[in-house]
Amino acid sequence: MSDQGDRSPDVVWHPGAVPRGEREAVTGGPGAVVWITGLSGSGKSTVASLVERRLVDSGRAAYVLDGDNLRHGLNADLGFSEPDRRENVRRVGELAVVLADAGVVALVPVIAPYRSSRDAVRVRAEGAGLRFVEVWMATPLATCEERDPKGLYARARRGELVGLTGVDDPYEAPETPELVLGLDGADAEASAAELLGVLSWPRPGAGEP
Repeated sequence: MSDQGDRSPDVVWHPGAVPRGEREAVTGGPGAVVWITGLSGSGKSTVASLVERRLVDSGRAAYVLDGDNLRHGLNADLGFSEPDRRENVRRVGELAVVLADAGVVALVPVIAPYRSSRDAVRVRAEGAGLRFVEVWMATPLATCEERDPKGLYARARRGELVGLTGVDDPYEAPETPELVLGLDGADAEASAAELLGVLSWPRPGAGEP
């Protein structure tokens, strides 16, 4: 992995002494960035957590980068304006790329409402020779509102919350995601199994293919 950004000439990339392949031998296989996008309440975090559990049970290093959790620390200084949302995705994307380079499957259940921001993370990951998988939780807005696990939709409809993605802020759906989930009413377990199948990673108890 190398830094391809526009940096001061005084900032020089320092290559590590351990090849990526050696790290992968320790973590159980290659890392990847698996970005799960969709509206609040679409099931992103639930599916990501199930996939993390199954990967770890099968001997693969995996970690869920939950968007709300990261706003408690790494992104605590960011709000929900368009520039802040773009910066939120950029930072989470950089962290995911670092984890993937370390041999970890980074599962990212983050709304990331702007297509160009998600595409930029794909370019960053693939430019570093890492796999990027975009998963769209296409659960309809009406279903997300019925679930409303955080009460956000109810607050938005009452006028207490402004800028909620899908209500009064735009969501740009992926055009060519590797996988679409959430449209046929499949439960979270079935969706997790489908995602694992796309990733071609073993289920618990199975050896490496």
